[in-house]
Amino acid sequence: MKVYCYERCSTCKKALKWLEEKNIPAEVIDIKGDHPDEAVLRAAHQLSGQPLKKFFNTSGMLYRSMELSSKLPSMSEDEQFGLLASDGMLVKRPLLIGDDFVLLGFKEKEWEEKLG
Repeated sequence: MKVYCYERCSTCKKALKWLEEKNIPAEVIDIKGDHPDEAVLRAAHQLSGQPLKKFFNTSGMLYRSMELSSKLPSMSEDEQFGLLASDGMLVKRPLLIGDDFVLLGFKEKEWEEKLG
């Protein structure tokens, strides 16, 4: 499993602590320095069953400064994937990618169901 995190994100810290407490191994990847590329994002999106909109970090400063809440609805899926792949700070985190599932954000109940 791979988990994309940002070291200064409190939600990511909680998720990593949860994984550690459960002794669940995962490769931790810095989402800012080594963000997922378009191929990884497309595969994760497919696996997740979630709308692409859920992959965006809507509470992030970059999302807000780019005024994406008003721009995303008129963007094509290809444009949205390109945007997500351009900067890890636009991606919802933590992003946990397993062999046959994807978890976006840290909701303990969801993580417990998949990993517990």
